[in-house]
Amino acid sequence: MDASQITSLQPALDRYLAEFDDCFGRIEPAKHFGTYVRGQLGDLPRKSIEPIALHAGTPPRTLQQFLSRAYWQEGMMRDRIQEIVARDHAHPHAVGIFDETSYAKKGDKTPGIKRQHCGTTGKTDNCCVTVHLGYATPNGFHALLDGELFLPEDWSADRQRCEACGIPQTMVHRPKGNIALELLDRAVANGVRFPWLTFDEGYGQSPAFLHALDDRGQLYVAEVPRCFTGWCKKPPLLHKEHHANARMGRPRIFPRLASAAPGASAVQDLCRYSPAFTTQPWQTFHVKDTTKGPAVWRAKAAPFHLKRNGLPTRCHWLIIAQNVLDEADIKYFVSNAPAGTPLEVMLHVAFSRWPVERCFQDQKTELGLDHFEVRNYRSLLRHLTLTAVSFLFLAKIVQERRGEKSGPDALPDPHRRQRDDLLAADEWAATAGISAAAG
Repeated sequence: MDASQITSLQPALDRYLAEFDDCFGRIEPAKHFGTYVRGQLGDLPRKSIEPIALHAGTPPRTLQQFLSRAYWQEGMMRDRIQEIVARDHAHPHAVGIFDETSYAKKGDKTPGIKRQHCGTTGKTDNCCVTVHLGYATPNGFHALLDGELFLPEDWSADRQRCEACGIPQTMVHRPKGNIALELLDRAVANGVRFPWLTFDEGYGQSPAFLHALDDRGQLYVAEVPRCFTGWCKKPPLLHKEHHANARMGRPRIFPRLASAAPGASAVQDLCRYSPAFTTQPWQTFHVKDTTKGPAVWRAKAAPFHLKRNGLPTRCHWLIIAQNVLDEADIKYFVSNAPAGTPLEVMLHVAFSRWPVERCFQDQKTELGLDHFEVRNYRSLLRHLTLTAVSFLFLAKIVQERRGEKSGPDALPDPHRRQRDDLLAADEWAATAGISAAAG
C-alpha cells in the first residue's frame, strides 16, 4: 500500500493493533510493534529491519532489539491471531492447510539453514524452512495462523550451534508432520475449528500422521504418493487360535491377518486393477478456475483401508484424479470422510491448497516475509508472527470491502450434497466437448 492508502486505513489499523496491546508490558515495544507493521504494510522496496527503521526515523539497532531482546509475548500474539480468526472468520466449510515455505539465504548463521530442497529456487540450495498452518474459507478469506522453524537433524545434534542462535535446549529435530500436529493442536486450543484439513504428499506419505489426525477426530483429504499402501477390500482377520495343538514358542498376537489374506497394495495398483475402480466410470469435475483457464479433472473414489499396526483400519476413501488436459498428470488422495460423502466435496477439499500458496506469495512480495536478516531464533519466530499480524489485517480489509457477495459456499458438510453450489460436472463437460466417462 502507498502512503495515502495507509493514511485512509489508519483508524482501522489503530483499532486492529490495539487488540494486541496486552502482548506488551511496556509502551516502547508496543510502539515498535506499530512501526514494524506499518513498515511491512508500506511501499518500501525492501522490508527488512534497517529500511523500516530508517523510514520511521527509528535507530535500526532499536528495532533489532525489539525483535531479539525486548520483552514481549510473541506466543500471546500468535494466540490472539488465532482467536481473531475464530471470532471473526469462522466458517462451517473452512479448510485448514498444512504447507511449508523456504528462504534462500547466504552464510551459515541463519537458524536452521543448510543445503536442502528450496522451493523458492526449485533446487537444492542454502536455505531454511518453516512449516505453516493456513486457513481458508469459501467466501475468499485466507490467512496463515501459525508457523514454526523446521530444525534439521544435524542442527539438532549440534547443541552448541543451536545455543549460538538462541534455539532452546527443548527444541529438537521433529518431522514436519509432527510440527504440523503441534500447530493444529495450538489453533484448536485457541478456538479455531477446521471442518476439513488438506495437505500434499510430503505430509500424506506418513501413515502415522494420518492416524494421528484420525485419532483427533479431524476430517482430512490427503494427497498420497502412488506407492502408499492399503486395501480396497478389507482382508480377513483371525481373532483367536483355531488349531487344536497350541503353537510352541512365543504366543501369537490377535487379531492378525489370516494366512490367506492379501498384503496391502500400492494405491497406483489398486486404482489400476481393483474391481472397486475398474467397474465404475470416471466422473468429470471443474475443480477451479486458474490464470490458464478452468482446471478440469476426472476422478473415481472407492472404500479404502489403511494399514495400522499390520491391520486394516476402519473404512476410508481412496480417490484417483486425472487431469483431462494431461492424462499423465495423476494424483491420489486418501480421506477419512464418512460414508456417503460426495466425491465432489472431497475433490474440492483436495484442490484447496492454493490459498496457502497465495499467502506465501503475498507475504513475500508485499510484506517482506523473506526479507529477514536475523541470526536469532526468537527474532525469526517474531518476524513470522508479526508478518502474520500484518497479513491478517490486509485479509480483513479485503474481506470487508468484498462483503458477503463473493460467491456461494463451495464445500457442503460431509453429510449434505449441494450440487447447486458446485458446477455440475457432466453439464460442464458436455459444453466443453469432454466426455465424463472418457479415460
